[in-house]
Amino acid sequence: MLNRAAGTAVGPMVVAAVEQHYPLGQRLLDDPLAVSVLPPVPRWVVRLAGRPRVREWLVEASERHAPGVWGGIACRKRHIDEQVVRALDDGIGCVVLLGAGLDTRAHRLVAPAGATAFEVDLPANVRRKRRRLGSGDRVIPVPVDLDSGDLGAALAARGYRAGRRCLFVGEGVTQYLTEEGFGRTFDFLAGAAPGSRLVFTYVRHDLVDGSDTHGPDVPGRRFVTRQRLWRIALRPREVGALLLGYGWRKVEDVGAEECRARPGTAGRAVPVSPLERTVLAEKL
Repeated sequence: MLNRAAGTAVGPMVVAAVEQHYPLGQRLLDDPLAVSVLPPVPRWVVRLAGRPRVREWLVEASERHAPGVWGGIACRKRHIDEQVVRALDDGIGCVVLLGAGLDTRAHRLVAPAGATAFEVDLPANVRRKRRRLGSGDRVIPVPVDLDSGDLGAALAARGYRAGRRCLFVGEGVTQYLTEEGFGRTFDFLAGAAPGSRLVFTYVRHDLVDGSDTHGPDVPGRRFVTRQRLWRIALRPREVGALLLGYGWRKVEDVGAEECRARPGTAGRAVPVSPLERTVLAEKL
């Protein structure tokens, strides 16, 4: 993946960290480690967000800049966390985090459950992450570029066993891959053990091709046109067939509608952008 994409890892973790200042009944997700992975300036801003006026200003500023993105990030993170916990409860003892970035799931969900997490990312990102959170016997860094490296070989060198059921997580990753990198990643996933699970997010194709921007198109202009960071986008109606071609069965494909309908956010009406969706699949 392009190194420029690594910079986009900070924003979602700012959302997660700021959310921790809300009361439990209003918080959109739980991530007590989020603030610890942030660089100094964003960490300072998050601490200021302990003041309600600062917190509300941050959320309002996000809405002006990218309507619905704050709620969309929080929703996808909470939903994926739930899928990780469900997989662990169902006896899956291996989690591979593709393009792990600054995500903290390996440390707060996987390792405490006695399972093993493989954090896949660019070598520079892996080093920065280890300086902030460390590692351990159950959190294994896997430095590899998903666009150009050999994912299977890199994982095998770190102790991953292909015949073992595993949960694969790709949050906010697919849109940054080249077509070759996307194909290589899913070629690897095709060899996963039956009963394995996959949860990943994707950007809707109609955003990238400009046929429907779903309202204000700030993220589209920034990531597609100006920065040229988003390269892969999918059509919801085609996701099932795509997955089946790699031996996976689509279980669900959730978006803004499902997020808005979920309980647990009493007292907060937070807009959710329809730009991104989250897929859960099972290996046949």
